[in-house]
Amino acid sequence: METNGGMCAPAPREDDRVGPGEFDAAFTADMPRLRRRLLALTGNPHDADDLLQETYLRLSRRDRAGGLARQRHPYAYTCTVALNLLRDSWLHPSRRERATDRLPEAGWDGGLGSWEASVTARALLSVLSPKEAAAVILVDLEGLSHDSAGERLGAHRGTVQRNRMRALAKMRAALADRG
Repeated sequence: METNGGMCAPAPREDDRVGPGEFDAAFTADMPRLRRRLLALTGNPHDADDLLQETYLRLSRRDRAGGLARQRHPYAYTCTVALNLLRDSWLHPSRRERATDRLPEAGWDGGLGSWEASVTARALLSVLSPKEAAAVILVDLEGLSHDSAGERLGAHRGTVQRNRMRALAKMRAALADRG
C-alpha cells in the first residue's frame, strides 16, 4: 500500500492498466464541476478552458498506468492537478501566452534573407557527420526531444545529446571562421 495525501491506495500494477475509454469516462464525469471551479478561480472562461484542457492532457499522459479511473476520489485528484497547473502559471508568468491585437510587421526582401539563411544552414550542415547533422535537424529544427530523436535514429538519448553537442561546437567554429 502506498500513502498518498493521507489516503491509502494500492500501488498500480502492470495488469491495472486502463484503456482510454475508462479514463475519458472518469474525466468527463468531473469535467463540468472542475470547469466551474476553474472559472471561479481564474475569472475568465477562456483561461478556465485552457487550464481544463491542460489538465486533461497532463492526466491522460499519466493515466495509462491506471490512475484516475482507479482513484477513490477522482474529482479531488483531478482538481489537485488543475490547481497545481494554475499555481505554476502564477509562479512563472513568462510561460503564459500573451494575446495582442497587433501582428508583427514583416518586411519583404524579395526572398533574399530566406535564401541566405538556407545557404548558410546547408554549408553548416555539410561540415557535420551524418549522425551529428541528424541530431541537429531533429532536435533543433524539428523540435523533438532527445528521447524522441533517439527513437527515430535508433540510438540512446545520450548518444543524440553527445552528437548534437559536437555538432553545435563544429558549427560555432565554422561560423567563427566565416565571420
